[in-house]
Amino acid sequence: MKNLFSAVLLVAGIAGGTATVSAKAADELHLYNWNNYIAPETVQRFEAFCQCKVIQTYYGDNEEMLAKLAAGAKGYDIIVPTGNALDALIQQKALKPLDKAQLPNLKNIHPTYLNTAFDKGNQYSVPYAYTVTLLGYNEQKIKELGIPVDSWATIFDPAILAKIKGKVTVLDSANELIAAALKYRGYSANDTDEKHWEEAKNVILRAKPFWAAFNGTSYIKELTVGNVWVVHGYSSDIFQADVDAQKAARKFRIRAALPKEGAVLALDSMVIHKDAPRPDLALKFMNFMMEGKNAAELTNLIGTGNPNADAAQYIKPEIASNPAIFPPKNVVSKLEMLKDLNGKQRRTLNRLWTEIRAR
Repeated sequence: MKNLFSAVLLVAGIAGGTATVSAKAADELHLYNWNNYIAPETVQRFEAFCQCKVIQTYYGDNEEMLAKLAAGAKGYDIIVPTGNALDALIQQKALKPLDKAQLPNLKNIHPTYLNTAFDKGNQYSVPYAYTVTLLGYNEQKIKELGIPVDSWATIFDPAILAKIKGKVTVLDSANELIAAALKYRGYSANDTDEKHWEEAKNVILRAKPFWAAFNGTSYIKELTVGNVWVVHGYSSDIFQADVDAQKAARKFRIRAALPKEGAVLALDSMVIHKDAPRPDLALKFMNFMMEGKNAAELTNLIGTGNPNADAAQYIKPEIASNPAIFPPKNVVSKLEMLKDLNGKQRRTLNRLWTEIRAR
């Protein structure tokens, strides 16, 4: 999950006609989550269901969340990490195994998103939502210029970039950008061969002079107002940019394109921290969120992909039919979830990223 704000604290109250009874500390569910990653009405219904308060604390990226936990932060019941961060949390023994007897709605999760390499048998995690890292573009401008958007070449090939110089942004993420360059070169997004990483670095350096910026925070707005025409970004963000453009009555639409070489799929999952004050409420929350209607509300709100098969009937048709949000089977086979790196690989990647940003 992505393009989020700095950490704040939100205490959501129960909406209803009767007086609200002050909840004791023991009747609180502490949710450590990405910003805007659960519909407010879903929170309100869960609070009414469990007769508890949901207290949300937000993080902007997985690294921030992992660093905070590593520094000793406690008090969280539910956390929503992406796959590679989930891998790290499991390796750190930071999670509580799930009591699946309390999760009957796990049957609603599509098998494609279960039993991942990060958590075989889903001992610790329940799939929540996913996004795809792809290309977003201004349909009017790209059609006028005849720019192809079916390949990562759109952001990496200098011959194409020459036509849209200064109108392209890429994510300010070493993992995501290196992965895209690897896919462009025909390698796996999880390839860790240092020679292939050097190839990816050189692809990026050749393209960099044509880009406007490395941008992981404001590219939705830049697309919406027409300042940039092509972005390397997340499917839910591209969806939001198009919604915003339509609300502002822009004379163009924002579209998404899945490169033919394949892309990265980020699966976010719900987990219970080992020191969770209320693991019982955490399990209730997980099971509640796996009900089809509740799961669908997030997709309808921000355009995330949904691993819940029962949610399909509640998702707006225009979202359900969007191939960037729900990729067809022939595309799904080309999507990869990024794996966690070991210490040596992380240091190498950081060195390459420093070289890329410095030039």
